[in-house]
Amino acid sequence: MKTPFCSYCLNGIPKGCKYCVKGQKLVLFISGICKRNCWYCSLSEKRKNVDKIWANEKECKNIKDMIKEAEDSRALGAGVTGGDPLLFVERTLKYVKALRKKFGKKFHIHIYFPTKFISESNMKKLSKHIDEARIHPEFLINGRTEDIEKIKLARKYWRNLGIELPLLPDKKKEILSFILKVGRDVDFVNLNELELSETNCNLMTKKYKLKEGGYVVSGSKEAGLWILKELEKRKIRLKIHLCTADLKNQFQFKNRLLRHKIDKNGRRTSDGTVVYLKHKNKIISETSAKKLLKKGKKVFRVEEYPTVDGIEVEREEI
Repeated sequence: MKTPFCSYCLNGIPKGCKYCVKGQKLVLFISGICKRNCWYCSLSEKRKNVDKIWANEKECKNIKDMIKEAEDSRALGAGVTGGDPLLFVERTLKYVKALRKKFGKKFHIHIYFPTKFISESNMKKLSKHIDEARIHPEFLINGRTEDIEKIKLARKYWRNLGIELPLLPDKKKEILSFILKVGRDVDFVNLNELELSETNCNLMTKKYKLKEGGYVVSGSKEAGLWILKELEKRKIRLKIHLCTADLKNQFQFKNRLLRHKIDKNGRRTSDGTVVYLKHKNKIISETSAKKLLKKGKKVFRVEEYPTVDGIEVEREEI
């Protein structure tokens, strides 16, 4: 049941996840706008309810920016998310088609969207260009039952269809019941361990206790394991994947860093960060560094992420 990448599964994992754990997916963030108000939403302040496009950590003004980031991160696929991509169907199609044109049919694309704007028109348009769909139901925030009909509608257009659910510890029985209701209409279920963020922190800490370390909800993973065991007892044939915070940090993100292109003067670490020699914040070679040091100039050894934002981990003057 436990996978080699700190997650748990029943009957295997979805194809999109196989790319993600290897760091091979570009995260294409279509917009931060969403008509739902999920209290557990973990989007950052700079993305939540903001209409901007991002490819990984790169803000994109156009398709060219997205393609550049896909190339720099050596992506073999993309996960389209938001916000709600269904609010921006034409934009989503434009960017997805551009990825297809550039990288071909083997470039695996999956998409996440809530049930609210699922329609015949939207599903028909998107399913022609996207390999896998992951639906985020609404029943956990409003208790409504429209989710099931919307999922049945989506099923008409997608060969690889799944649902994605946050593991709210106090809602494990409701989550299990929902999975059993929609089991015949989906191919897989992704259960996500609940994490803290700057935008959900206040509500999250009022409702739940946190694990040691302070960013994962206590009991969330355990709720997922309970659901897996209950489904196994019922001999459910669906692929069920419990995606943990450790998977995202120790495998998905780390492996994406390890794949990212770096400057020829950099030295990649085993954690995926890069060590550069810098003078006035410009990357320089070791030879140039020695010459500058002889002249009494300041040279720094800097460890940073290879992503476009280049977040520094450590800076030390030589």
